[in-house]
Amino acid sequence: MPTISKKGLQMPQSPIRKLVPFAEAAYKQGKTVFHLNIGQPDIKTPDLALDAVKVHSLEILAYTRSEGSDEYRTKIAKYYKNHEIDVTKNDMIVTTGGSEALLFAFGTIMDTDDEVIIPEPFYANYNGFSTASGINIVPVISKIEDNFALPPIEEFEKLITSKTKAILICNPGNPTGYLYSKEEIKKLASIVKKHNLFLISDEVYREFAYDGAKHYSIMQEEDIAEHAIMIDSVSKRYSMCGARIGCLVSKNKEVISTALKFAQARLSPPTLAQIASEAALETPQSYFDDVITEYVERRNILISELEKIEGVKVAKPKGAFYCIVELPINNADYFAQWLLENFEIDGETIMVAPAAGFYSTPGVGLNQIRIAYVLKKESLVKAVNILKEALKIYKD
Repeated sequence: MPTISKKGLQMPQSPIRKLVPFAEAAYKQGKTVFHLNIGQPDIKTPDLALDAVKVHSLEILAYTRSEGSDEYRTKIAKYYKNHEIDVTKNDMIVTTGGSEALLFAFGTIMDTDDEVIIPEPFYANYNGFSTASGINIVPVISKIEDNFALPPIEEFEKLITSKTKAILICNPGNPTGYLYSKEEIKKLASIVKKHNLFLISDEVYREFAYDGAKHYSIMQEEDIAEHAIMIDSVSKRYSMCGARIGCLVSKNKEVISTALKFAQARLSPPTLAQIASEAALETPQSYFDDVITEYVERRNILISELEKIEGVKVAKPKGAFYCIVELPINNADYFAQWLLENFEIDGETIMVAPAAGFYSTPGVGLNQIRIAYVLKKESLVKAVNILKEALKIYKD
């Protein structure tokens, strides 16, 4: 019998999606499942984006340029200038989601067995992307006790070897909701310049910064223009996860020209989704003001309710719409499955994401879950009550 590749066998399952069969079984039993497990916003996609697809005049759904349409890239550059990021359409490649942008970045700057340093916990698919690219993640552990703040720079320098090619951050962070300060970005900038590394920043949650804090991009650090690679996406910003439109941005011309070869190999990003994304760029600021207000209220209610549960520890997010919660259990994988299979209150249960999959260090995060607060406030209160009652009777 033919064998599967080692790479295929090493590819991790998604901690977010692997419980789907158990959720589907719960539906068939007539249960209502509150989804705290996945970052799919329930905020309405801007009408501008949806209408642009409905009224398009295309007669042939043709390829676009491999780097994305001129019109869309020109408008993205204008969007970035409004966020104090000075780039042109030639500094970016439109991709099929932020995921493809990160895969292009890895392929462009790293060879097999090279290393990327990532503060953990981190977006679970970074594990999958690194495996698919044949590279190794070297984690720097941040802790819930410190609200997942960036570890001291000395911790990064200890890990740099001849194989190290980049540091990767997510800002604001998935799964922690941590927002890096301007001072922290400057510290990272100094270390990549000192050691001649790339700094990759996944900034898909840029708009979601709370409590008066302001997002600071690595692209605003002019001294590291040749070192900086930004990953972006429309998925969360405009509640357009299904559009699958992202981009890779860098002022390093060699990075862009090399990434373009990867883009040419997959031909082009989706045409209709680019039309929708281009239209979405006209979304007024009032849309984001309303969205931020809603997410802050949700965050505050969620944290307040979680802090009432004995034995539970939670870090307060500064951005995005996630938080990591530490539970008085031994294994969140078993607990998450048990919630779907064996627990309900009046026919309702919850689906959570076990947090171990957001780490690369074995054995870390086993008693943690990630919660995405993408539900209405009333549903969040119900969901936390279900969690509280479940913990009272759950046995590891």
